[in-house]
Amino acid sequence: MARFAAATALASSLAFLLAGPGFAQGKPAAGGKPAAAAAAKPQDRMVVDARELVYDNDKKTVAAVGNVQILYQGRTIEADRVVYDQANKRVIAVGNARITETNGSVITGDRFNLTDDFRDGFIDSLRVVNPDKTRFSAPRAERTDGETFVFDKGIYTACEPCKEHPERPPLWQVRSARIIHKKSEQTIYYEDARLEFAGIPMAYIPYMSGPDSTVKRKTGFLAPKFINTSALGYGVGLPYFINLAPNYDLTLTPTYLTRQGLLGQVEWRHRLLNGSYTIRASGIFQQDKDAFLAAPLGPRDKEFRGALESTGKFFINPRWTIGWNVAMSTDRWFYKNYRILNASLSNTTYLQESISTAYLNGQSPTAWFDLRGYYFQPLNYQDWQKQQPVVMPVLDYDKRVHKPSFLGGELEFNVNVTSLHRDTAAFAELPQQKTYLVNGTTSSGTGYSLYDGCAVYDKNHCLVRGLAGNVSRATAQVSWRRNIIDPLGQIWTPYASLRADVFAVNPDTSGIINSHVATIADTSDEVFGRVMPAIGLMYRYPFVAKTDWGTHIIEPVAQIVARPNETNSLRVANEDAQSLVFDANNLFEWSGKFSGYDRLEGGTRANVGALYTGRFGKEAYANVLIGQSFQLAGRNSYATGDLLNTGLDSGLNTDSSDYVARAQFSPAKGFFLTGATRLNSTTFEAQRIDAAATYSNSVISASVGYGRYEPQPNLGIFRRREGLSLNGSLLVAQNWRVRAGVLFDLDKYKYDRELWRTAYAAAQAASTALPAYPNTGPFQTASTSFGINYTDECTVFDVSYTQSYADRQAGATKDTRTIMFRLELRTLGEINYSQNLGNSSASSDGISSSN
Repeated sequence: MARFAAATALASSLAFLLAGPGFAQGKPAAGGKPAAAAAAKPQDRMVVDARELVYDNDKKTVAAVGNVQILYQGRTIEADRVVYDQANKRVIAVGNARITETNGSVITGDRFNLTDDFRDGFIDSLRVVNPDKTRFSAPRAERTDGETFVFDKGIYTACEPCKEHPERPPLWQVRSARIIHKKSEQTIYYEDARLEFAGIPMAYIPYMSGPDSTVKRKTGFLAPKFINTSALGYGVGLPYFINLAPNYDLTLTPTYLTRQGLLGQVEWRHRLLNGSYTIRASGIFQQDKDAFLAAPLGPRDKEFRGALESTGKFFINPRWTIGWNVAMSTDRWFYKNYRILNASLSNTTYLQESISTAYLNGQSPTAWFDLRGYYFQPLNYQDWQKQQPVVMPVLDYDKRVHKPSFLGGELEFNVNVTSLHRDTAAFAELPQQKTYLVNGTTSSGTGYSLYDGCAVYDKNHCLVRGLAGNVSRATAQVSWRRNIIDPLGQIWTPYASLRADVFAVNPDTSGIINSHVATIADTSDEVFGRVMPAIGLMYRYPFVAKTDWGTHIIEPVAQIVARPNETNSLRVANEDAQSLVFDANNLFEWSGKFSGYDRLEGGTRANVGALYTGRFGKEAYANVLIGQSFQLAGRNSYATGDLLNTGLDSGLNTDSSDYVARAQFSPAKGFFLTGATRLNSTTFEAQRIDAAATYSNSVISASVGYGRYEPQPNLGIFRRREGLSLNGSLLVAQNWRVRAGVLFDLDKYKYDRELWRTAYAAAQAASTALPAYPNTGPFQTASTSFGINYTDECTVFDVSYTQSYADRQAGATKDTRTIMFRLELRTLGEINYSQNLGNSSASSDGISSSN
């Protein structure tokens, strides 16, 4: 009892001395009630917990010994022994010393020598772990003013130590003579630093600084950007971020290019209460214009080149938004030449363009509204700006009423309004594009043929991809359908719809190019319309069978839709229904199989098929659909070609359509087989094949894709297209993954022979040397790629190589080979670098072949 009383008194004394006038509590390990000192503010209250308290009256010290834990002002101090020196007002903690800060940072060391408020002092063998898993360590550190840490011979890293071998150095670390962390500035300074990978010095930096983990936005330099191309030379860009306010900022990126001079880029970002927007501008006065091709194949005539871009999105209220994504440039090659990222770009093998749009959008659980406009800027020299439409407005509205009281089922209202203007008519030659509107030679002697035209302008030899002038259409449709299940389990779905369209066509036939339309299409100014009622019925009857190896559902499906004949198909300037792919996905589409509004399915048509679904065990399943479509009465819309012959060669242009099928099969988790095909109705020859196989788990992923599409001469597709793709990745070691891919053009050898025949005939006529016969096979590579990636909690490292082989149909006359490098060190920054190998470039880039 005497020892217990003494321990209680010492606890009270230590708490009083450490806390000053505040309120403190001490609790001995053996139990007992805590002692209370004078009252204090709650934030100044101190709790001391220890096995033993020792008071030295001569030295004026109080020591807490054994599993010491002190809680004060949100901090927690733990150690084997804590001594308070009342005379010097110092607190010394030794033996497994540890401080947990209010923000979650954990500071450990062999010995702490702190002031009595724990704000300042020295720490030996310091180790700091912040909440974001960043780490500091040093043989000795000093903290002053409660907010500045100075680490002598400090080490910083964002990597976690190896669990099996914690003594090993982390993947990367910054070792510095001094590391100064100023919390008030939220900045870390490194003096005489070097960057080490796996303990090996890789880079020396005399001085650098950066924000600490608490910073989300801070003015300063960002990671540099490097560039090297034949037309630009070597270049480095150093972005400078200016944090003007918490909700808006400015980034300036000057980039010096050894061949072209200074490229300036600026980006403004602004976030408001109801949305945000950005504005980006870039420009350069070129020093070496000869690096590019002469007009019209390149921008050699341009001294100043630049671009202006903006994106934005604002919420008017929870249901309505307004926004835009617009871009403009001085020429079509600027983005590609100077590696300018642009959110408006649509870049595929055969289509390169910048799409600008502005929109108003509204959504509710049962309705959707969208109003927008489009402007297209081609980025390939083969496309003509005057043939690109300006589309404004495009209005879409869809409203669904579930279970209306007088009908049941679902009632749908649909509205679309589209209006566009084009300066010059666009053509395509049948059966193969060989004629161009513009032919000439550049000032440097390079020949060119630009913009598709026709040798003969009539319906049998020429298609009209778009009329010049103004074309508008307004569509309104109401439709209803309902599922009814009878006592036998049969599903009956009646359908009815009424649609009305109004067209306003005002073609421009002025000029030598636009006047050719008059020999193919009706060029009179007129307003006309059509009304299309429809009634239909779908029947389904699922049969279910259970076996020892799975559950099977076989479901025959039959659908019939009756409409009047389509009218005015040859008068309609088909702008939004030019793509028609008949497959199992649109076999039972109620509104028809045209992709847009301009064309409309007419007559009476029946669609029949059978669906199989199987489940095998826990993971495996299969799904198969096969069917056919029949024109029962009326005129077949798919056999009546419009100005583009849409519908012909589609598999629907005969009374009995081609067969379509789709299959999905997954025999095990992560393994998927998919396929789709269209088969000729009489010969069963495949007209279209799409197949893929994929497998993935935590170690390996692989995919194989195959596509084969037969010629469609009525659409200007004169040869078969066939390709094979192989892609995969493999985890070769912990955090390390390699990937590779290849795309084969299986029909290019036929194209090579066509070119040879043309060249052979020309050589014979001119009595010149005959060209060599192309000794190429079906497995010609269209593109290849290879990469290696390392990713862990603190580092991302990626190197990739890509090569695209010359394809004149895509506007490329030479192979393009690119290697890209990316290194990201968490909290320090990221470095990107891309390099074009050799002198390779695409002719569509406008770069001179002499580079």
